[in-house]
Amino acid sequence: MQRNRPPSRQTLAVLAALAARPSDWLYGLEIARLTGLKSGSLYPILIRCAERGMVEAEWLAAAEPGRPPRHAYRILAPGLAALDAACTAPSPSFKEQPA
Repeated sequence: MQRNRPPSRQTLAVLAALAARPSDWLYGLEIARLTGLKSGSLYPILIRCAERGMVEAEWLAAAEPGRPPRHAYRILAPGLAALDAACTAPSPSFKEQPA
């Protein structure tokens, strides 16, 4: 069952990093450098975003012979829409409680 809640601050950071270069494939290490997230937070976010159709994931062949293929990611239209919606949504207002 998928929850319908707004993306976390970390998820938005990942989507923003991917949105900065929407047609490029980025490796997890590149995304980690751009967001400052550690792998224990980053990869679960990428997996969830891929499962929800916001991010495309693909194994890419290594640029150098003898190196293993690497998992790369790029943002899709639903990811851009989620990022846009989060950036344009009004922030929650908190009413001051009377003293």
